[in-house]
Amino acid sequence: GEVCNMINKKYNEFLPSMQSAEDLVSQVDGLSSNIDLLKAGIENEVQRDLNVAVAEFTELKQQLERDTLVLSILKKLQEFDTAIKEYNTALLEKKYVAAAQQLEKARSSLKMLESRKGFELKILKALGTELTVQTQNMLYHLGEEWQTLAVWKLPPSKESSGLESAMHSELHLRTVPSKEEEIAGPPVASVLQAFAVLGELHTKLKIFGQLLLKYILKPLISYPSLQPFTEEQSDVFILRFKSKEPNLDHSSPMEVFDKIKLIFEVLHKYLLNVPLEQPVEDKKECRVTLAELLGDMIWEELSDCLIQNCLVNSIPTNSSKLEQYIEVIKSTEEFEKALKNMQFLKGDTTDLLKYARNVNSHFANKKCQDVIVAARNLMTSEIHNTVKITPDSSVALPRLPDPGAGDHLKMQTTSKLLHNDTVNLENETKLSQYTFSLPTCRISSSVEKLMELAYQTLLEATASTDQCCIQLFYSVRNIFQLFYDVVPTYHKENLQKLPQLAAIHHNNCMYIAHHLLTLGHQFRYRLTNILCDGAATFVDLVPGFRRLGMECFLAQMRVQKGEILERLSSARNFSNMDDEENYCAANKAIRQVLHQLKRLGKVWQDVLPVNVYCKAMGTLLNTALSEIVTRIAALEDISAEDADRLYSLCRTMVEEGPQVFTPLPEDDKNKKYQEEVPVYVQKWMTFKELMIILQANLQEIVDQWADGKGPLAAEFSAAEVKSLIRALFQNTERRAAALAKIK
Repeated sequence: GEVCNMINKKYNEFLPSMQSAEDLVSQVDGLSSNIDLLKAGIENEVQRDLNVAVAEFTELKQQLERDTLVLSILKKLQEFDTAIKEYNTALLEKKYVAAAQQLEKARSSLKMLESRKGFELKILKALGTELTVQTQNMLYHLGEEWQTLAVWKLPPSKESSGLESAMHSELHLRTVPSKEEEIAGPPVASVLQAFAVLGELHTKLKIFGQLLLKYILKPLISYPSLQPFTEEQSDVFILRFKSKEPNLDHSSPMEVFDKIKLIFEVLHKYLLNVPLEQPVEDKKECRVTLAELLGDMIWEELSDCLIQNCLVNSIPTNSSKLEQYIEVIKSTEEFEKALKNMQFLKGDTTDLLKYARNVNSHFANKKCQDVIVAARNLMTSEIHNTVKITPDSSVALPRLPDPGAGDHLKMQTTSKLLHNDTVNLENETKLSQYTFSLPTCRISSSVEKLMELAYQTLLEATASTDQCCIQLFYSVRNIFQLFYDVVPTYHKENLQKLPQLAAIHHNNCMYIAHHLLTLGHQFRYRLTNILCDGAATFVDLVPGFRRLGMECFLAQMRVQKGEILERLSSARNFSNMDDEENYCAANKAIRQVLHQLKRLGKVWQDVLPVNVYCKAMGTLLNTALSEIVTRIAALEDISAEDADRLYSLCRTMVEEGPQVFTPLPEDDKNKKYQEEVPVYVQKWMTFKELMIILQANLQEIVDQWADGKGPLAAEFSAAEVKSLIRALFQNTERRAAALAKIK
């Protein structure tokens, strides 16, 4: 019973809550259908209204944007129009800056209009054209004004020299009294500022600057005789030139600077002291003056011209004048300062001043350049103008500065070195070191001058600053290296063709080599301190110069030998001399050889040192004798008449050969050398022995041989003597007996 009660109780409680849940469900259903109705209503009506409203709103917004655009365009068009109107008014009143500014306003309005995309107006093209026309019109007016402000009176371009044309150039600058400024027309400033506003100032000034350089500044620098000359009239200032006799070829930098300064002062006063009002983005006022603009344009060219045509010439050529150069540096500084004050120059130490201050280096460069140019001129001058030098010749020079204590080498010492050592030309062997201690001979006067130049430059070097000293020392070495390269090439043809020139060149080289041995030595006290490891020497160049002289002379010797052999080759081998024609040919060949030797003996006379002369002539005479011996010794048959004729040909050589030895112009002094010919002609005795054989009988030949101990055996081999016997004598028993004794 208890359980039943509990169940009933729970059930009774449950029924009502079940009921309320059902009510809730039906309520929700009702609400849901209401929402559906409402949603349908919104979807159908309100949504449609909203769409319409948005569309209307967008359309209105676009309309507003269009109206704003049109309005801004109309506004710009109006601005453009106003600007052009105001420009016209200002132009009529000659208010050039205002007019130019209005034009620029019109220009910026037009730019705005053109930048609107999707809004191309036909009118823009017309406005652009209008603006261009007005700008050109304004520039034309300004140009006219400018031409009255600065008037160039220039010579016709056909004027002859630069000096002439400068004399006829004038620049007139209009001056305006300040009180009547309004009446007299616009001042310079307004014209130039208007140009600036229109962006045309640069072009105008550039043209002005070029004229200024060409007709005023450069002529003043180039022609020392030109003087600027100014004249002031009521409304014009005239700048012209007058000419006065210059006292020097180049005016001093001081004079030139003063003249140029005067020109700039005039320009500054009457034309260029005008600030250019240029609007700058960040609104700071920047006042650039015209002077500065013009300075920018012409300074570089002007300063180059001043350096090249004025400062370069003022660099001293000897070190003693270097002290005085301080003046030039000072005046360069003042010149720059003056130009800075007038605002033509901005910034510090320009190239001009740097150049002036760097005088020591320029001095050295100029000096070295002068030295090399002088040296080159000497090397390319004629070789055959000669001077005579003797063992005691020394280079003409100012006294060398005394280096104080130490083993000071006097200049002459070197020429006392022996000069009797021999040179073996025949075998072309090396020279002994002292061979050419200046024996008496002739050298080119240009080479003597070259040596003086070298000594003087070294002397100058010892008195210079270290840097300069080093440069000068090397430029002296360059002189010799240049000689080594230039002379043999430049005079090549003549050295090959003319035996006398070859001899002079040979002497020149030996003379230079001789001086190079001691050249550095005399200056070593000063030079060694500066040049590391005592490199102040020229000794290393000596062998090269000796070789150069030898090679040239030996080449000439080869040419002469070749000619001798060539002439002897026409002697028909000296065979069959009993034939008249053959004898004539042989005789002619011998005459030609003697003639050639005689001519050489003359052209080398007094030129070559005597010992070299005798060796050279001896070598050539030897070539001839040796060739004749070889040809005769090779003959297979010599008749008695042949032998007589050969003997007389040989006698001609022996009698006249020595006479070609004429080393000295005084004939009586040559006898000694002619008697010494056997010393210089290796085959002389051989030749004499051959002549004896041609005249001897068999017994005499055997006696001359004397069992291989006689004079004949000293000159000929047994085979050669046998061959000659067979050619000269018939085959008899006596001949056979004689032949048997030659062994």
